[in-house]
Amino acid sequence: MAERFDAFRSLADRRGRPGVRLLEALADASGRTKDDPRSWAPDVARRFGLPAAAGLGPATYYADLATPHAPRHVRVCAAAACFAARAGHHLAEVENAVGVAAGCADPRRGVSLQCVRCLGYCYAGPAALDGDTPCAGPDLTGQLSGRTPPHAPPIPAADATGDPVVLAGVVAGEAAWQVWPDVVRGTGGDRVRAEVAASGLRGRGGAGFPVTAKWAAAGGSPGTVVVANGDEGDPGSYADRLLMEEDPGRVLEGLALACLACGARRGVVLVRSEYPRALARMRTALGEAYAAGHLGRRICGRDVDMDVEVVEGAGSYVGGEETALIAGLEGGRGCARPRPPYPTDQGVWDAPTVVNNVETLAAIPWIMRLGGDAYARRGTAAETGTKLVCLSERFSRPGCYEVELGTPVLRIVSELGGGLRDGAELDVLQVGGPLGGFLAAGELDVPLTEAGLSGRGAALGHAGLVAFDRSLAPEGVLRHIWEFAAAESCGACSPCRVGSRRGLELASSGGPPGDEYARLLRVMGEASLCAFGKRVPAAVRSLARAYGDRLGGWAG
Repeated sequence: MAERFDAFRSLADRRGRPGVRLLEALADASGRTKDDPRSWAPDVARRFGLPAAAGLGPATYYADLATPHAPRHVRVCAAAACFAARAGHHLAEVENAVGVAAGCADPRRGVSLQCVRCLGYCYAGPAALDGDTPCAGPDLTGQLSGRTPPHAPPIPAADATGDPVVLAGVVAGEAAWQVWPDVVRGTGGDRVRAEVAASGLRGRGGAGFPVTAKWAAAGGSPGTVVVANGDEGDPGSYADRLLMEEDPGRVLEGLALACLACGARRGVVLVRSEYPRALARMRTALGEAYAAGHLGRRICGRDVDMDVEVVEGAGSYVGGEETALIAGLEGGRGCARPRPPYPTDQGVWDAPTVVNNVETLAAIPWIMRLGGDAYARRGTAAETGTKLVCLSERFSRPGCYEVELGTPVLRIVSELGGGLRDGAELDVLQVGGPLGGFLAAGELDVPLTEAGLSGRGAALGHAGLVAFDRSLAPEGVLRHIWEFAAAESCGACSPCRVGSRRGLELASSGGPPGDEYARLLRVMGEASLCAFGKRVPAAVRSLARAYGDRLGGWAG
């Protein structure tokens, strides 16, 4: 295959690879103005010796940069769990409470409002961030209007396995960085690769790819970059936020072990901007890790050098996809790129790049402490280990639970979650984010595995479970899914860009879907560039199946 040439990347390479520094400068400029990016983004780019388009590209793409800002900037969640809590009515109520429409800034009031799709408070929604102050619960508008103090409960977390793996620090109090010194002084990367291979660990970010296979694909080059992907964009999931806020050292230790296994000397932690507390905790933990000698030069007196940085995202769901994430780290628009080349061949600035999810990395210290075989005995033979499952606000006992893979979804919903609160009746259950899929209330006798869920038209994803009760109209839920797709499509390919907008128009028309809708789903599923566009048709079909006759022919 001919080598890909990108003129902007080539120029940025000659200008010292500003990358994240460019996005940080754009974010700083955006946070001080209500003006359109065309008035300020070109100047930011020129300060780095780059053309105006290098600033305008990301500034008009990322939601955090493109949205006008006032001194008081409020971000309100419009994602699945918050939608399910109030059927979406909280959006208009928040607009009334702060006195400005979503996507706008009022210079007289000094207030701006941004609509985002998940703040990680799915267990306590509806939710908003007033600056960096979280507000959540039924009295959300009272908190934003000053009638009641802002408050948001901590994430409820519990282990349902008897021996937590990723929640070892959160619920069992086990300190991080316990296995790292012995591994560095011992056989190092060879041992990490062997134990993780024996464990059968697969990526927990949604794709489920074998971890050691991805590591091996990078080829062991010391120039390899390992990225901890904390851009947890699936609405309904807040497991990564929990880990980054409550046990950031374990995430960093897992990243360091992954770097050692890949022969890498550089790691990056990407934290989504909607998680300001997680960003702060990760940066504090990083400073502590350097001070303790876990990172830096000649670690533990051995010939091991490793540097890690923590960077902030800029507001994009697709920006968590591997190739889009890499584009963002280079300072570009977070759009998906064609593959090949794969990130493990050509990633950040063409260096081999391994992207592992935060939850995936947090499992590695346990595996190194107790052995890969011990991990492999948990879960199922085909899908080993444990998984964090997040239950939404509609449940009687919402929270983050660690379960073994293969646990029946019905048990998670009825026993761990306690069913729905206030005697509400479950109608459909969203599994694995808006693009994961839906199960009808009577079809929960399925194991929590990728194979089990895919057999029902759903997907494991991040394993967020969002309950939609009987008070919500099926047509409203369908529109909500298409609204998410239209808002979060990166626009890199026309099947997804045009298809998602047209799908929303058809779903909002009030008429029957017709042949055009069926063709639209087929084209999106077959021709979209990345998994986002390909999964939208599967998600809306599964929703139509779950609702049955109440959504008529919307299965396409």
